[in-house]
Amino acid sequence: QVQLVESGGGLVQAGGSLRLSCAASGLTFSRYAMAWFRQAPGKEREFVAAISWRGEVTNYADSVKGRFTISRDNGKNTVYLQMNSLKPEDTAVYYCAAKGLLVPPISHRDYDYWGQGTQVTVSS
Repeated sequence: QVQLVESGGGLVQAGGSLRLSCAASGLTFSRYAMAWFRQAPGKEREFVAAISWRGEVTNYADSVKGRFTISRDNGKNTVYLQMNSLKPEDTAVYYCAAKGLLVPPISHRDYDYWGQGTQVTVSS
């Protein structure tokens, strides 16, 4: 049974930082590309960032480049999203996702497994 469990969300003021974590179990973590997506109320789920098996390839949405950093620790079966300089428009439920490919896709339709999400709220 594959499980992805996100944590680290919360309420933060604009300009602040948060670090999200996603702990994976039930899969060979080092053979899965991992990604973060987010979904705001009334909007479609959108790509945020993704990372390849060993972290050598990363992709970011233009809206978060230079502010967010995705990383992974294969020894701990965990992927992280460091979010700095947060803006009110970053407010959303953040989801981690896993795909059994070397290079991470950017479409949410391509991912096999999902976490339950963690709420991030940025106040102005």
